[in-house]
Amino acid sequence: MAEKIIIATENAPAAIGTYSQAVKVGNTVYLSGQIPLVPSTMQIVSDDFEAQVVQVFENLTAVCTAAGGTINDIVKLNIFLTDLSHFAKVNEIMSRYFSQPYPARAAIGVKQLPKDSQVEMDGVMEL
Repeated sequence: MAEKIIIATENAPAAIGTYSQAVKVGNTVYLSGQIPLVPSTMQIVSDDFEAQVVQVFENLTAVCTAAGGTINDIVKLNIFLTDLSHFAKVNEIMSRYFSQPYPARAAIGVKQLPKDSQVEMDGVMEL
C-alpha cells in the first residue's frame, strides 16, 4: 500500500473532529469537506450564501496548495447544499475558480450541515 501523507495548512480551517484536511496517497489527494469557516477565527464567514460559497472555495484552494497542486487539479467535486435553489449561484462562483476541463461533480441537497452552514464541499485531486 502507498504511504499516506497528511496534508495540513493554517490557511484553511483546522480539523474540528477526527479527520485531516486532506490525505495524499500516491498522486491522489482526498480533500475533506470544507464549510465556510474563516481559518483565523474558526467562525462562519457570514450568513450570506455567496460569501459562504466563496469561503469554501478559498478553503479548498488553500488545502490544494498545501498538497502541492491547485484547485484545478480537483477531478471530482461534491457539493452539499441546504437549498438546491442556490445551485445557479454556485455555478457562477465556481467559474471564478475553475477553468476547463471542469471536474466531475455532484450536487446534493441535504437537510443540515455542520455549524448550520449552507454549503459544504469535498473532493478528490489528482497531482
